[in-house]
Amino acid sequence: MSNIIETDLHAYADGQLDDARRLQVEAHLAHDPAAAESVHVWREQNEALRALYNPVLNEPVPQRLLALRASRRRWPSYALAAGAMGLSFALGWMAQSYRTDPIVEAAALPRRAAVAYAVYAPEVRHPVEVGADQQEHLVKWLSKRLGSELKAPVLTQQGFDLVGGRLLPGGKGPVAQFMYQDARGQRITLYVSLRDAEPRDTAFRFSQEEKVSVFYWIDGKLGYALSGEMDRASLLAVATVVYRQINP
Repeated sequence: MSNIIETDLHAYADGQLDDARRLQVEAHLAHDPAAAESVHVWREQNEALRALYNPVLNEPVPQRLLALRASRRRWPSYALAAGAMGLSFALGWMAQSYRTDPIVEAAALPRRAAVAYAVYAPEVRHPVEVGADQQEHLVKWLSKRLGSELKAPVLTQQGFDLVGGRLLPGGKGPVAQFMYQDARGQRITLYVSLRDAEPRDTAFRFSQEEKVSVFYWIDGKLGYALSGEMDRASLLAVATVVYRQINP
């Protein structure tokens, strides 16, 4: 029986094992596809975090912080400690979200969709790459890039109009994101990603990613996730309409 535990897998994904233990874990992963996929997802998430936060390290320190540093010499150490604590909490929380879902690939879907929502939904000038005035072109373009016929659901009866969409990078290739907005300016996004696993249908699943609610499902070779800062029941009502339009 293998003595490899989940802590070893996380340490391996983070590159924190010595050579002897690393070889043991690699031998275990060679015979445990589920564990190997978990490690792959954790590493992808680590890369996403680095891509998101590493550019901040190269930004110049604001003058107001330099002035504060001069008056409070110990402040940077507290800031670093707080930042490390926050990052550790985020990593632990995201790892837990993967552990609680038996389908690792599906578990990554709502997190990526929520991150994409959080990045683009607040945008005022550039929320989308192609506007709703070019909807036909938008759908054809995204369909071609994903290699599958896509639809931009009509949600006017639910109070949402199409803003447009964009192409995003995903874990398995290109991703499509459609954005909608209601009369109050509230936005929701439909995130559509490719899967390289065997086609498989799943029922709706719900995930709460901090302030962002996400309903997601797998349909054949595509994964769908509807995200928004709204209550679960309201988002489910819209997600049901989206699902029915995609699968008439």
